[in-house]
Amino acid sequence: MNTDINVHVSDDRQTRRRGIRFTLNGVLWSLQALFGFFFVGSGFGKVLMYDEALYAAAPQAVAWYAAVSQPLIVFIGICEVLGGVGLILPAMTRVRPMLTPLAAAGLTLTMILAAGFHIIRGEYALVPANLLLGGVSAFIAAGRWKTRPVAPAPLTTSRALVSFAVLGALALLACAPTWYTMTDARF
Repeated sequence: MNTDINVHVSDDRQTRRRGIRFTLNGVLWSLQALFGFFFVGSGFGKVLMYDEALYAAAPQAVAWYAAVSQPLIVFIGICEVLGGVGLILPAMTRVRPMLTPLAAAGLTLTMILAAGFHIIRGEYALVPANLLLGGVSAFIAAGRWKTRPVAPAPLTTSRALVSFAVLGALALLACAPTWYTMTDARF
């Protein structure tokens, strides 16, 4: 009789632990989604700098834009958009999932270079954000490279549909607000 009570208590504890259990895979997926959306939105704002009027007005809102050429800002934006998408889609579709840690490594390098740029310019207030973004990107890269890699698999219709839904969500939730804010409000 006593063993029945112990088994029941043990099962109850395990059930409660499962409810609040954090796994590395879950943390990685959460960070990939959050930072993927962030980098797509941030990068898309830089891509919009191809427009001469937006580029001319940009230094009033973001001081460092005045120190960087228009093509370089657009290139950085393209890298951030592709990196943000790369954090999510290859792992989600399981088609070439090794692109996810490569995208994260590329974003890490971008943030390291951005931190160096801001240090040289004396913009020390911007450095912690670069280090946080780069650090999380490095964590994702390390986690998806060796610790919790995503196994490749053939592309299925359901994964393709989910991927298109994610791309649509990225466009609606990250790109559209950025586009609206920058083109209608003019900063």
